[in-house]
Amino acid sequence: MDPLADLLDGVRARSAAFCQAILEPPWSLRIADEATLALATALRGHAWVVPDVGEPVLMRTGDVTIIKGPKPYTIGDDPATPPEVIVKPGNRLTTMDGVDVTDQLRLGPRTSGYSPGGSAIVASGTYQVIGEVSERLLNALPEIVLVPRSSVQSPIMELLAQEVNGEGPGQQVILNRLLDLALIATLRAWFARPEAHAPGWYQAQSDPLIGPALQLIHGDPAHPWTVALLAGKVGASRAAFARRFATLVGEPPMAYLTGWRMALAADLLRSSDATIDAVARHVGYANAFALSVAFKRVRGVSPSRHRSGE
Repeated sequence: MDPLADLLDGVRARSAAFCQAILEPPWSLRIADEATLALATALRGHAWVVPDVGEPVLMRTGDVTIIKGPKPYTIGDDPATPPEVIVKPGNRLTTMDGVDVTDQLRLGPRTSGYSPGGSAIVASGTYQVIGEVSERLLNALPEIVLVPRSSVQSPIMELLAQEVNGEGPGQQVILNRLLDLALIATLRAWFARPEAHAPGWYQAQSDPLIGPALQLIHGDPAHPWTVALLAGKVGASRAAFARRFATLVGEPPMAYLTGWRMALAADLLRSSDATIDAVARHVGYANAFALSVAFKRVRGVSPSRHRSGE
């Protein structure tokens, strides 16, 4: 495993809410579905993504956008077009005064709009992302990520749109996997762009020394890693390795390892009924006491208080 793979594993689609809207200008949708992360593309025409705070972003045909939630935002043919419909959780559609119009605007099982021949088609998929591990990925992204069509170079969104229009066996599983692939392709394309200012842990993956060290950490976080052991594994001196790691990743090797272990432990404490002692061993600590000391030092609360939500 590598850092991006580990972080993406936390946002894997389990029941993708994927749909497409067929629209005719002037049109505008208020997105209030409470999704933590959304992926959208203009399959036909264009769309403006308009956050409540910040500048509107133009999405042309084939461009792909990642939008961080759960705050609402607007998407329309023009930033000045007032919303007509609100998209709520479960892809329920209402007018601005609360009248449910889902059935009136439904053109198919996963397609809504004003007419089958609309000049704009916007396809989108949403994730409900939870957990400390996933938060590390979200923190690396701006509120709106726009990747031009020329940079994505992937037919995945078109495949998603085709699958949405079908009703074959196993459709939900196919949608889940296609949405995952679309997210991965878009993130890789975004982080490769200079304006992305990719986080250190991402850029360091291509380094001949630090990349393999990150893979070792993520492949077996419970191993009793030391700076000397990691340096030896990648064929570098301890001092040179520590300096290079800190320069590229932005923090020393052991601080990175501790942060990653704490994120894993935090998620395990909330998502499983494993004992604190079992969680401790899973992430590389000898017992519950050792984990508690480290967890409280890093996060300011004990594992038991974190588990109870205090």
